Amino acid sequence: MLGSVSTLPQQPQRSPFSGHMVVCGDDALAQRLAVELRYVYGERVTLLLPPGRDPRRPELPLTQRGRAATLFGRMSAAMNRNLGNGGTVANGGAAGDTGAGLEAVRILEAAEPSDEAFEEAGVDTAAALALVYDDDERNIRAALTARRINPRVRLVIRLYNRKLGQYLETLLDQAAAVAVPGLDPTALDTSTTVLSDADTAAPALAATALTGSSKVVQAEGLLLRAVERTPPRQGEVADPGLCTLALLSSTTHDPAGAEGSDSSGAEGPQLLPDQQSVAAATGRGTVVLEAIREAAPDGPAPRMGGRSAPLSQIFSRRLRRSVLGVAAAVLGLAVASTLTTGEHPLHAVYLTLLDLFAMGDPAVDDSAARQVIQLLSGVAGLMLLPLLVAGVLEAFGSLRTASSLRRAPRGLSGHVVLLGLGKIGTRVLVRLRELNIPVVCVEDDPAARGIPVARRLQVPVVLGDVTQEGVLEAAKIQRSRALLALTSSDTTNLEATLYARSVKPDLQVALRLFDDEFATAVYRTLRTAHPQALTRSRSVSHLAAPSFAVAMMGRQILGAIPVERKVMLFAAIKVAGHPQLEGRTVEEAFRAGAWRVLALDATPPEDRHPDLTTAGPSSSDRPSGLIWDLHPGYVLRAEDRVVIAATRRGLAELLRRRRAVTPR
Repeated sequence: MLGSVSTLPQQPQRSPFSGHMVVCGDDALAQRLAVELRYVYGERVTLLLPPGRDPRRPELPLTQRGRAATLFGRMSAAMNRNLGNGGTVANGGAAGDTGAGLEAVRILEAAEPSDEAFEEAGVDTAAALALVYDDDERNIRAALTARRINPRVRLVIRLYNRKLGQYLETLLDQAAAVAVPGLDPTALDTSTTVLSDADTAAPALAATALTGSSKVVQAEGLLLRAVERTPPRQGEVADPGLCTLALLSSTTHDPAGAEGSDSSGAEGPQLLPDQQSVAAATGRGTVVLEAIREAAPDGPAPRMGGRSAPLSQIFSRRLRRSVLGVAAAVLGLAVASTLTTGEHPLHAVYLTLLDLFAMGDPAVDDSAARQVIQLLSGVAGLMLLPLLVAGVLEAFGSLRTASSLRRAPRGLSGHVVLLGLGKIGTRVLVRLRELNIPVVCVEDDPAARGIPVARRLQVPVVLGDVTQEGVLEAAKIQRSRALLALTSSDTTNLEATLYARSVKPDLQVALRLFDDEFATAVYRTLRTAHPQALTRSRSVSHLAAPSFAVAMMGRQILGAIPVERKVMLFAAIKVAGHPQLEGRTVEEAFRAGAWRVLALDATPPEDRHPDLTTAGPSSSDRPSGLIWDLHPGYVLRAEDRVVIAATRRGLAELLRRRRAVTPR
């Protein structure tokens, strides 16, 4: 059954406007995405949530709808305060979005994204639909239903399975063409975009485990690296790199200071500052665009510890040492036999082996020395029999457990301890191994999604509840370089972080938290208690929501990097239709705190690939590539395509839709 929030104005049975955006989901990403679209892009949004209690926190009486209403209430109050103080929002909303304040998101409830639910949400007249349920199968079913109801609607689908997502994009676009003969997907703005919140957030989460917090963004076969740099010492001059992307908070060690969010004020991080701000910000760390290099071809992730000898993979070290001991005893007996009996060494070895296996004749008529050596050889033979049995058992056991989980090596140090092998943890694990960072995982569910991946990559895994004593010790937390707490439980992540800090106070920590206020309190407390250690709190939905929002606007971002608790986006856009860029020089087009032009795509328009991240290599007869050393006086033309770094609101202003909303 469908319903509306009792604390909000009653909504009609049909959507009161067209050209709006619909978001369907059952977790934090849906709520974050609705906030992004409504309060950053100024779009009219309908949010479709499942009824009942929060499935992630069944002990709490607050429903999904209640959580969303609370979140939207806080955002609406903040935006209305900004508007009352003369602030502005993205100019993508309809008339009436200013002055009187922003209207709240329209919230509906439905157990399933059915035809009836889509009808009340107005999917048949919507401009875009986001399907961000946690279940891939539900998203696929809903996408097929939505495409049948409205072949022209832009679909943004959340899928963990990347290969399936590629097939689904093609299938849904073909379905739209069949449903409406003669449909021009480009002209009618019909498209299907499949994204994964895990893929979007994994690079940023993995970057927190690196010293210096290096972040990597990939574009047209290039790797762009943004690096956090500490303030220069007295008499030193900081290297600005290619450009300064951000200034970090000025109150890093102040418990009452900025925590790095949008509400931090002037003391918080400043994204895309101008040269005057950079020069005046003495004593503040910076994030600079440092390196641009060719991206390595995709390949299998390296395995922990390199290649090992076959014997070490099959037989234990204790068994190998025992075998070497028996071999040394046999050699010693053969030498003793040669010395006492005068036999040839090879013949002495032969007689010793016969005695060892109880195959030789009794030395009744031989010398006493020969009889003693025969007795000792028999004793050695008795020792060999259990070794042979143990070897056979270990060989069969190794074959049976060849795909079993590894334990953390005894001398391991300088590694990253990763808590949680769900969707997010699995993607972060793969990313860390691509960067050749040693990892030890901790997971309490033997059937977790990431267990087969860890087994394939030969990454050590500790099975157990991280809150239980001894589990983190088994992961060698005392000798690790960083802890990534990425389970789906805020309390588990916090408890593991506090315990790990009690074991190693200077441990670098990044923990995944959902609630912003809770994350702020945790961040400040940990920063004060352990000022010598790096602490980061990350929200997967906060990192992923901008990518989904940009896709709802018909674009794709190249990547996103976290700057403390803010997010900076990289995108490729066409200059045409953007008066903020067209006809202006690169220097004039720069707007501090909003966007900066980084590069120009020199590929001819007819040869351009729509997505820079998958653009093919250039050739001698087809000039292409990105020009990064743009002259500040270069005038941007309508046919140009540029790569920009932008804030969320800056990109929203560039991508705003010029439309008039017609009430139904």
